[in-house]
Amino acid sequence: MESPGIRYPIHELIRSRWSPVAFSPKPVEPEKLRSLLEAARWAPSSFNEQPWRFIVATRDGKAEFERLLNCLIPGNIEWAQNAPVLMLSIAKLHFTRDGKPNRHAFHDVGQAVGNLILQATALGLSVHQMAGFDVERARQTFGLPEGYEPVGGIALGYAAGVETLPERLRKRQQSSRTRKPLEEIMFCCRWGQVSPLVGNHTEAGPEDDPYPPTVGRTNVPETSVKEVD
Repeated sequence: MESPGIRYPIHELIRSRWSPVAFSPKPVEPEKLRSLLEAARWAPSSFNEQPWRFIVATRDGKAEFERLLNCLIPGNIEWAQNAPVLMLSIAKLHFTRDGKPNRHAFHDVGQAVGNLILQATALGLSVHQMAGFDVERARQTFGLPEGYEPVGGIALGYAAGVETLPERLRKRQQSSRTRKPLEEIMFCCRWGQVSPLVGNHTEAGPEDDPYPPTVGRTNVPETSVKEVD
């Protein structure tokens, strides 16, 4: 199944990326996990500061996994406890070069996580990011020094079928992905003025797609392509 609402051609890795709540207990191979962090490492950043840091816990290390899991809110613990890998992204808030505040730190951490997610998708893995976690508990649990701020939680692994979820979470897993139209986010000349690139433009058809759906989404249930986030 194709993700609904895609108006113009995009790469299959982007088209097929999604955020499941059903994860298989299958461990993520260490070499794949290293590839994900390597992809994150090569993200662009302001002044090449590379403000991203990651705390990584796998189910192989039960105590560390539980420490990270317990930083999440209960609603996320319910499903994230089944993921084989949990992460916490962290931002360094000041530039090393002069000690000044880096107002782009969170943005750049997001770029690093974006790289990680695309690499994961290419390797048949799925990632679900979480805003629902206790920031202060995370800070205390992992002993973050001053000048570093927790950004987001990450659950990572191989997606599982919807049948592994309780009914309430099944509905969440099967909800359609939606995005704001380009007319709502792409302006020209002044705020709110829709760019002519999208305001009066004929949408591309399948025959114009330079990225046919031939890569990614391995080991992912067929029922899940249109699903959440």
